[in-house]
Amino acid sequence: MQIQISGHQIEITQALRDHVQSRLNKLDKYFDNVTSLAVVLSVEKLVHRAEATLAVSGRTLHAEASDGDMYASIDTLLDKLVAQLRKYKEKLTAHHREEGRELRAE
Repeated sequence: MQIQISGHQIEITQALRDHVQSRLNKLDKYFDNVTSLAVVLSVEKLVHRAEATLAVSGRTLHAEASDGDMYASIDTLLDKLVAQLRKYKEKLTAHHREEGRELRAE
């Protein structure tokens, strides 16, 4: 998985980069076919925002999170991406289950 981290109105420190990579590398655990991930971190006054665009096979997922702390917004972003990945994976597996049941019924 390729991870691209960029900042808008913020300098990406090594600590932020390490935190993003350590958290978002866990996405491979939920879905195997994650190809790329683009993360944009930004600060507007007192709001710290994290946005991510995740490319998986056949779909592009996008999530945003904002909080008073950048690390908290990154963690919230991870939770949102995990929920989207689980939903997408469930749709894929549930679809195939229905086909199998129909074939067995015939």
